[in-house]
Amino acid sequence: MADMKGLSGSIVALVTPFAEDGSVDFEALARLVDFHLENGTDALLTLGTTGESSTMSHEEDDEVCKFVVDRVAGRVPVIAGSGSNSTQTMLEKSLGFQKMGADGLLLITPYYNKSNEEGIYRHFTTVLDAVDIPCILYNVPGRTGCSISEKNVARLAKHPNAFGIKEASGNIGYATKIARYLSDDFCMFSGNDDIVLPMMALGSRGVISVWANVQPKEVHDMCHAWLAGDHAAALKTQLAGIELVDSLFCEVNPIPVKYALELMGFGKAVYRQPLCEPSDAAKATIAAAMKNAGII
Repeated sequence: MADMKGLSGSIVALVTPFAEDGSVDFEALARLVDFHLENGTDALLTLGTTGESSTMSHEEDDEVCKFVVDRVAGRVPVIAGSGSNSTQTMLEKSLGFQKMGADGLLLITPYYNKSNEEGIYRHFTTVLDAVDIPCILYNVPGRTGCSISEKNVARLAKHPNAFGIKEASGNIGYATKIARYLSDDFCMFSGNDDIVLPMMALGSRGVISVWANVQPKEVHDMCHAWLAGDHAAALKTQLAGIELVDSLFCEVNPIPVKYALELMGFGKAVYRQPLCEPSDAAKATIAAAMKNAGII
């Protein structure tokens, strides 16, 4: 296993490639994992939103987690998305992924049913109390319909198994407020590729990134340049990447990034419904941004 302590930089929110028949394409997944290991990605997040885990079976989740853990073989941390809007399901998945050798977990707020402040606190602590590996809380109200309150961040940050928070609200004001609870034992990662550096200026250690799927070295180098104090170099990369980042979100994630990977030769983009292929206009936008970035 890899040690999560001190983890910083670029954590890729890894896509899950599917074969033409809709099954998980493990050969393509192996190529993607190797691509990230070769290009400096600091950790891999599998089974997140970008990994389309919401349309995968529990058996498929287990197979993908085990495959990625085995392929990485301890070279960098592997974080598994075990989140669910059912606390019991999230607990069972968390314990299962821990047993498979995942180095950390990503826990999401209870989407759709949402709950009140105390219920959301208990949703997280149920898992934090039960596992022995670091957990990252995931705040993405645009997808879930609920957020982690500042008060709950303050409470949860004290838990020994709460490693940090993926802050993906896009709200710099909220990020500024919760930055007061960061410490050596509780960190923050940007969940938005377009504001990685503003978030790092608030104390974020890096990004959990969709962008890194297509430019892993650039995102890694940008984060570490900032951490090393070379803010000018980091800013140059952030600004140069804006057109590409915007194109990767021209339709709902992960539709564009899977198409971008197809353009890079990683196999045909296949989606699980309700996701489907991007429109012709979106394809043109993505292809133009990829060409302008020198990727294709």
